[in-house]
Amino acid sequence: MNTRYLTALAHMGLGLCLMGAVPATWGADSFTATTGAEKTTQTQKPKKAKTPKPPVAPGMGESKAERDKRLLRECRGKTNAGACEGYAS
Repeated sequence: MNTRYLTALAHMGLGLCLMGAVPATWGADSFTATTGAEKTTQTQKPKKAKTPKPPVAPGMGESKAERDKRLLRECRGKTNAGACEGYAS
């Protein structure tokens, strides 16, 4: 039973040693606070323009009227959630 206590003590000692091995750059000594006025424009990333969505060909898929009819038919008696939002009865 003493070996369990010794291994637990060894693990605790190793853990404490590893916690003390934090690099110096992680310390609070290298921290400098800046206010909003002191920030330079170099640190701010330029905003990227959103890419436009590709146009959908009108001959592909179903029309809005066909979709409404299909959802009314498929969502009859289901809960009013998800794709059936507004179509369930």
